[in-house]
Amino acid sequence: MASSGPVHKLEVDVEIKASPEQFHDMFANKPHHVHHTCYDKIQGCELHEGEWGKVGTVVDWSYVHDGKAKKAKEVIEAIDPDKNLITFRVIEGDLMEEYKSFVLTIQVSPKSEGSGSVVHWTLEYVKLHEEIDHPETLLEFVKDVSKDIDTHLTQQN
Repeated sequence: MASSGPVHKLEVDVEIKASPEQFHDMFANKPHHVHHTCYDKIQGCELHEGEWGKVGTVVDWSYVHDGKAKKAKEVIEAIDPDKNLITFRVIEGDLMEEYKSFVLTIQVSPKSEGSGSVVHWTLEYVKLHEEIDHPETLLEFVKDVSKDIDTHLTQQN
């Protein structure tokens, strides 16, 4: 059995017009509404176990990445409404075919100047073997999803 391998990290910031609270609320309390904002990317999010907005809750995501329909079962590991932070750990699904572990953290902060926010995504992962690519296309995917959610949130006002 190979060693666990190094933990890799990819990060990206996305500037949005919505408030940190609005964006955080979408992933913390209403992930089942995310597909309404970007159906071409995310087809659904279903509650598998637990309650929306609670640590330990398990959700099933259906999404399209790199032109293929994919699934991910994730557990909410952390939620901090004061920091507008949520962490998901992938426990089953397509990502587990290439990664030993995969954790996504979303933290939303007010912009330092003017209105709006900055969504900071962190992807932390351990590849099953070194030949596996880093998930740069997934980083682009979360950037695009962030922009679609922002458009949805700012059109509602």
